Amino acid sequence: MDTSSKENTQLFCKSSERPLGRPSLTTECSSSKEKQQCCGELKVFLGALSFVYFAKALAEGYLKSTITQIERRFDIPSSLVGVIDGSFEIGNLLVIMFVSYFGAKLHRPKIIGTGCLIMGVGTLLIAMPQFLMQRYRYEKYSPLSNSTLRISPCLLESDNQLPISVIEKSQSKRSDECEIDASSSMWVYVFLGNLLRGIGETPIQPLGIAYLDDFASEDNSAFYIGCVQTVAIIGPIFGFLLGSLCAKLYVDVGFVNLDHITITPKDPQWVGAWWLGYLIAGLVSLLAAVPFWCLPKSLPRSRSREDSNSSSEKSKFIMHDQTDYKTPLGEKSKIMEMARDFLPSLKNLLGNPLYLLYLCASTVQFNSLFGMVTYKPKYIEQQYGQSASKANFVIGLINIPAVALGIFSGGIVMKKFRISLYGAAKLYLGSSVLGYLLFLSLFALGCENSDVAGLTISYQGTKPVSYHERALFSDCNSRCKCSETKWEPVCGDNGITYASACLAGCQTSTRSGKTIMFYNCTCVGIAASKSGNFSGMMGRCQKDNGCPKMFLYFLVISVITSYTLSLGGIPGYILLLRCIKPQLKSFALGIYTLAIRVLAGIPAPMYFGILIDTSCLKWGFKRCGSRGSCRLYDSNALRRIYLGLTVMLGTVSIFLSIAVLFTLKKNCVSKHRSFRTKREGTMVSTTIRKENYTTSDHLLQPNYWPGKETQL
Repeated sequence: MDTSSKENTQLFCKSSERPLGRPSLTTECSSSKEKQQCCGELKVFLGALSFVYFAKALAEGYLKSTITQIERRFDIPSSLVGVIDGSFEIGNLLVIMFVSYFGAKLHRPKIIGTGCLIMGVGTLLIAMPQFLMQRYRYEKYSPLSNSTLRISPCLLESDNQLPISVIEKSQSKRSDECEIDASSSMWVYVFLGNLLRGIGETPIQPLGIAYLDDFASEDNSAFYIGCVQTVAIIGPIFGFLLGSLCAKLYVDVGFVNLDHITITPKDPQWVGAWWLGYLIAGLVSLLAAVPFWCLPKSLPRSRSREDSNSSSEKSKFIMHDQTDYKTPLGEKSKIMEMARDFLPSLKNLLGNPLYLLYLCASTVQFNSLFGMVTYKPKYIEQQYGQSASKANFVIGLINIPAVALGIFSGGIVMKKFRISLYGAAKLYLGSSVLGYLLFLSLFALGCENSDVAGLTISYQGTKPVSYHERALFSDCNSRCKCSETKWEPVCGDNGITYASACLAGCQTSTRSGKTIMFYNCTCVGIAASKSGNFSGMMGRCQKDNGCPKMFLYFLVISVITSYTLSLGGIPGYILLLRCIKPQLKSFALGIYTLAIRVLAGIPAPMYFGILIDTSCLKWGFKRCGSRGSCRLYDSNALRRIYLGLTVMLGTVSIFLSIAVLFTLKKNCVSKHRSFRTKREGTMVSTTIRKENYTTSDHLLQPNYWPGKETQL
């Protein structure tokens, strides 16, 4: 029995002495278990990352849907709204370089989880002003509606309809309101909340995508990234649909009696329950942080990754010859050594012409996209006369799904046809060219200005010579004591909108529920060139009959354009990942994200908003007399600014993308010639070439596809 035991022991020891490189049965079993565990944990990470992308995209989409609501609620111009929107990118700017560089050596899932908590708190902070501000007050006819006095809209200079005590009380009330209004700048809470959202969102993209790309097989990497990006597009769908739902609810729902509200969602002064969606989005972000605290710091790498010598960021971060970073599990990272290598790594990255050109092309293109998406709801409202609720609904239900389908299609095409790096660059360029060509057709799908007396049309029904606000006064209302700062639009029987019932020259009024009718409007009679009892109704007149048809065409072209532009998203992302050294992947993604945030995300909403403000025809005024938000835009000028700026930036990005393609082609030809020359040499030179052949050089081969880098 003892002899048999010794023989078995010797046999086991002999079997353990296997040739180098040949795995034993025990090793194979262990490898199989690790592979199954890695696959399961990687899928958990994929699901968690997808949910985080959904959460952050939900909040971002909802923010875009509430741009006009925030503008009206806080009575601020579009340029200031652009600053609030850009605060998200400012938050990214504060920490992106440190997170993307040092985060690659730390526990990436836990860093992402911490970011989700910060992002959730910031989203909840945005909704705080609703609970701190006074109730929303809009401009409405007859602010003394509780008075038993019957007041005519047109206060004739010869009349003395109001007692002095009533006038003094009204002036005293406005003075008190002015003092309260001057001491409150609650939009700062929205700014700070969005800033925190930006800080919390920082580690999600560079660390999350790099983590996926490190531990997924190279054949599945593009597909996984496509799945994450597709889920990220689903978030804005729900964000805009949530914005559409909340826009139908009055801003102070639950705080005031809605029976006393005289305006409807179609009124330009209507403000929906913008704060409600932020409470929901904040809770979703907090929930998304939970799974990341249960995930490991690193996963076993796939066999294809090991065979291709594509080192992970954990084992080889900056230099191939620096073995100090190959720390055993549990050893602390050497922060000082990483800090010393920061500048050399940055120089190495920016010295890559392909990466630098792609960075410039993407930055310019994102300027175009950020500005277009931020003010698209406003454009639909002002250009086609749609309500904020409907504008958000069509964007969320029609436009964004086209973007999701385009991104997913790009990932499928890359995986199915195994397109080379050069082919990916051509697909990226082709989608941009075709997309912006289609976008040009939107110039012909606009609506004409609404007929507003004194602003877009004269009181006699002809086009005015000047848009100066003094044109609001005419002979028909010269006897009335009218304010030129008020915006209480009245739609006359002649189809012309008047800035107020007083400026329409209306003498009497009646109210039935929320409907207010005005009669004996002298200015309405002048435009109609007839005599009689001309009336008007509270609210703006609808756009011309051809505008709904133009809006339908706009939606069709917009959907096709969105799909075409997003089709090049994944090819462009693969181009970014494959034109750099693998050990600099997180750092490169961080720099890329930093450039997009700083040079596109922050300035684009600002200068888009500033230029859009130049097309304003009628500004609103706050109680203290300072300028508020715009009440009426020049449709033609708005269309030229919004579409023209988008196309101009898109054209510049196309030229830069052409430069990327030519640079890649030049490198491909150069590397191919060098390959042929070295192949004709001796076996010694071939061996040396194999040892010194870097991953980034081979990425430029014309027939390259992830997984083929070991084939010579």
